[in-house]
Amino acid sequence: MKCGVIGLGYVGLPLLVEIAKHGHEAVGIDVDASKIEAINSGRNYIEDVDNEELAALVKAGTLRATADWSVVADLDALSICVPTPLRKTKDPDISFIVNAVERIAPFMHPGIIVILESTTYPGTTDELLKPEFEKDGRLAGRDFFLAFSPERVDPGNPVYKTRNTPKIIGGVTQACGAKAAEYYRTIFDSVVLVSSSRCAEMVKLLENTFRSVNIGLVNEVALMCNKLELDVWEVIDAAATKPFGFMPFYPGPGLGGHCIPIDPHYLAWKLKSLNYTARFIELASEVNGSMPEFVVSKIVRALNDETKPVRGSRILIIGVAYKPDVTDVRESPAADIIGLLDGMGATISYHDPHVPEFNEGGHRLSSVALTDEVLRAADCVVIVTHHKAVDYAAIGRSARLVVDTRNAMRGIQAAGRVIRL
Repeated sequence: MKCGVIGLGYVGLPLLVEIAKHGHEAVGIDVDASKIEAINSGRNYIEDVDNEELAALVKAGTLRATADWSVVADLDALSICVPTPLRKTKDPDISFIVNAVERIAPFMHPGIIVILESTTYPGTTDELLKPEFEKDGRLAGRDFFLAFSPERVDPGNPVYKTRNTPKIIGGVTQACGAKAAEYYRTIFDSVVLVSSSRCAEMVKLLENTFRSVNIGLVNEVALMCNKLELDVWEVIDAAATKPFGFMPFYPGPGLGGHCIPIDPHYLAWKLKSLNYTARFIELASEVNGSMPEFVVSKIVRALNDETKPVRGSRILIIGVAYKPDVTDVRESPAADIIGLLDGMGATISYHDPHVPEFNEGGHRLSSVALTDEVLRAADCVVIVTHHKAVDYAAIGRSARLVVDTRNAMRGIQAAGRVIRL
């Protein structure tokens, strides 16, 4: 088959590589000229893609990238993997999907399979894509096949990658679902066909809302334990010994990444149009969104105990990626923490072995080496992300004051004070 992927980011490029690896001719479409140039030169920019594998597929002629949308006319199947961010009002921004659909429509042809993978609210595939593609008298399930399949990308996961993560898929008709599932079974180890595209869209939002709400709960427990002068990490570890009825989640400085902080709001927005308030989603968002301010309050109090004001204090942030051992800084709470401290007059630096440059939230910083001199010069070291490659023992030896939001200093001998979340 000749297969395409629109949007060559964290979701699209790994999918494109898998398509090519499984014997199809793979064409990626993107508006970013630098991505197209990199791919066609065999250069990878996504950590979950193997550099040599990508280069070999490009050299063999089975994978390429282009900005020319007319290639859709020659494709048997097409997956849409464009971003779906939130506006400042926390309303869905589906402009990237709308643009992709408008660019695809002139090149629709009999038998093409189109699968939307971008996270969105239930009903998008049915209400937005289907009418646009049916404008010229085409009929879904007869002339073309349209489905939704939620991406399940977990950057940096050493076990579950694109191919071996079970793939949910649902069509706007039964024929659409069956045809799309048949195609994806040539790529993925396991394909789970559900009754409709709306169901598949809701599956994705349930998965991410589950995490958001449970993280919100444990973050609130951390706030409670702070008031009660209890160690939240000890409480969670003890509760996790129960062999049934409990699943451990862990607190942190806030939510990050492309899914958890954003996707539940798509569901909440949709339900507002049906006169229903998604209370759990909104409460979890409120609690999770307050965590950077809570961390900063810990830093302020810790410095105050050292008779130091925040203004003029040298604060070293450890880890600006949103999760351990990845380069991804999307929605990282580090940006909020840096912004709050900068607004108070602190001098900010950071160390992250995976992120050499940090250009988020209006801040442009470069990672500094984690030397004893740097650690000793810092008035406060703040651990935001727990990377395996960071030398936490060195932090324990040299740092005078550490605010640890990830329990990274557990079991490490510290010469100075360690304040935990």
